[in-house]
Amino acid sequence: MLLNHVIGMYTHPKEECRNIDRRQETFFYAFSHIAIIALIPTIVAYYSTVYTGWSMGGELIKLSESSALLMATGMYFGLVAGVVALAVVIHELAKAFESLTTFTQSLELAAYTATPLFMVGFAGLYPELWVVMAALLIGVSYSVYLLFSGVPLLMQLPQEKGFIYSSSVVTCGLVLMVILMTGAVLLWGITTGPIFAS
Repeated sequence: MLLNHVIGMYTHPKEECRNIDRRQETFFYAFSHIAIIALIPTIVAYYSTVYTGWSMGGELIKLSESSALLMATGMYFGLVAGVVALAVVIHELAKAFESLTTFTQSLELAAYTATPLFMVGFAGLYPELWVVMAALLIGVSYSVYLLFSGVPLLMQLPQEKGFIYSSSVVTCGLVLMVILMTGAVLLWGITTGPIFAS
């Protein structure tokens, strides 16, 4: 069923949002979607930093297995925590917009709109910076599209309120992303940082 939702979000997103809303999925189901999808960028990042290496216009950069594993683990928990934090923001904003939705519905919206961003992880299999950046641009654009089209359906808001609500969620999501990136850099500075393979 999880794979059906992912395919549906790409082939017919509005109808898939209606299906998700009709099914009234549980908190565990929505959270398991996040936990599984977050594995994609994590595993690909580990593989590409250890085995294929990254090219930043010069020599190939690789990390040691232990360093890459530590960073991939941190990345995984950061991604999951980021989506859950976005769900909390979505739920709190829903109260301000007088939407009577549950936290599970907010988690569903966060999970399914974050899916295209997590799928960008596949671009890491060809670890060239321009490829990853192009894929990231497409992923962000589609995530925003899913958010704007999914809010009126999953959060039971009229179209005009849904646009303002979605814009608020995008703004808060950007702030959350900056906080996560800053936290990752600070944690990187506190610990030993990456260990490069020779």
